[in-house]
Amino acid sequence: MRRGNNLLTIAGTDPSGGAGIQADLKTFSALGAYGTTVITALVAQNTRGVQAIYPITPEFVGQQLDSVLSDVRIDSAKIGMLGQADIVRVVAEKLRQYPIAYVVLDTVMVAKSGDFLLLPDAVGAVRDLLLPLASIITPNLPEAAALLGCRPAASEREMREQGRALLEYGCQAVVMKGGHLGSQSSPDWLISATDEQRFDAVRVDTRHTHGTGCTLSAALAALRPLHDDWPQTLRAAKDWLQQALIHADDLQVGQGIGPVHHFHEWW
Repeated sequence: MRRGNNLLTIAGTDPSGGAGIQADLKTFSALGAYGTTVITALVAQNTRGVQAIYPITPEFVGQQLDSVLSDVRIDSAKIGMLGQADIVRVVAEKLRQYPIAYVVLDTVMVAKSGDFLLLPDAVGAVRDLLLPLASIITPNLPEAAALLGCRPAASEREMREQGRALLEYGCQAVVMKGGHLGSQSSPDWLISATDEQRFDAVRVDTRHTHGTGCTLSAALAALRPLHDDWPQTLRAAKDWLQQALIHADDLQVGQGIGPVHHFHEWW
């Protein structure tokens, strides 16, 4: 009998269930892993936007991390919304105290609705403190530009250049997500110190894309212990997410940008 994998998500909430902690737990479960959580912010949001954010104190974030990591074997972790620089510092401190084999950093800065989820002073903290601890990071083009202090990439050549620049901050690999290019496909580039690979997928015709970034990073965390390397993991995660997008219209959740269908293989 295969040993089950235990995963950790460090992120904010989404009471409508499509993004954040809720999306991560659904992804972990759909892909056969056990999920644990550390909540960084209570977010009042739905498919139409973010209405309010209630921050969690950095001290309590640290206490949650101690509770989980001192007791549960964690095989892989996903980091999402952190909100403020002090929380970034606490998470970095605990990752150094409790090393985890695979750390997926989703550099969450702006919600699908356009609402900001990361304070400006925290961007530098994410870059300087968390990138060196990350196995892989998954920025979209505006997020990569914010981390580097430049304009967003407008071509795949610029995506690759910015991905290589992000490696200089210490992460082991970068997934530059190309959805903002606006082309017929959604090209992603997986960039490491030794390799660059292009991963393509046909753009799905659906407006229900709420939580797509959270879901991809959670899928990478869930699938990495099952595969030999990040290229295999990214291909499996993208294939699974593609089906979750294809079946998103099967759900009837909310009046705005609805969620992807995490349980498309089960329902």
